[in-house]
Amino acid sequence: MKLRGYALGILSAVSYGLIPIFILPIKQAHFSLDITLFYRFFFSALMVGGYLLYSGESFKINKKEALILAILGVCYALSSEFLFLGYDFLTAGIASTVLFIYPVIVALIMFFFYKEKLTRLSVVSLFLAFIGVIVLCLKGNGLEINFTGLGIVMLSSLFYALYMVIVNKSNIKVSGFKLTFYSMLFTSLFFMTKAGAANESFAIPSAEIFFNFLIFAFLTTVISSLCLVYAIKYIGSTPVSILGALEPVVAVLISVLMFHEKFTNNLLIGITLILIGVTLNVITDRKSLNHA
Repeated sequence: MKLRGYALGILSAVSYGLIPIFILPIKQAHFSLDITLFYRFFFSALMVGGYLLYSGESFKINKKEALILAILGVCYALSSEFLFLGYDFLTAGIASTVLFIYPVIVALIMFFFYKEKLTRLSVVSLFLAFIGVIVLCLKGNGLEINFTGLGIVMLSSLFYALYMVIVNKSNIKVSGFKLTFYSMLFTSLFFMTKAGAANESFAIPSAEIFFNFLIFAFLTTVISSLCLVYAIKYIGSTPVSILGALEPVVAVLISVLMFHEKFTNNLLIGITLILIGVTLNVITDRKSLNHA
């Protein structure tokens, strides 16, 4: 069971790290980002909804759950939107790595708003992650930082952190599958509303783009989310969070191998510092849970 849990955790992280393969060609083709994200989450909701039907689980939710799930959907939508906007300013590898500091932001939110203690290890992890982000922004001998891109991706990370905190603190009593289904549904409604307000066409121009959307939804969203749910069930959230460190690694490899991003020393050092910082943060979180 443990081995299966680790395998699913790795699969979840790797499948999420594949996002640049799908999103960069769509952006290069100047296809609407809102329409792309609408179809990604709409098809994902249909697939997870199909599984709920198959497993005989009820779709019923009460008003309070609907409100929380709608807020989660908006957080997820804004996180996705800011990440993909960030790709216009930063390389996919750097954007994915900056996104990955969300566990550190979760720790800060818990400290400032829920008065959870920050241990010495937590402070070290925050410092390492921060230095890692700075190193990623170094070019040559100076700070050639793209503040716009960095700010946009940090917003993506913030909304993902808020998603995690709300799931954790709302005490919502729905299964992982139902939570995933409604999060995806409300996320797709967000992009549908946005695209509709801008009078964008929902027509899919070719079968190739239709299959791209389907595979995009299935691989980076459905597989990633479902593997995550089962991995947490088998091995717990802490090891799964640590395995999540593979997400930026996969995204960087794809950026280097497929989109010819330069693999610089700064990229290597920055990623390493952020991964160590986040892993320390997750281990500290585990220790504090054990002592609680």
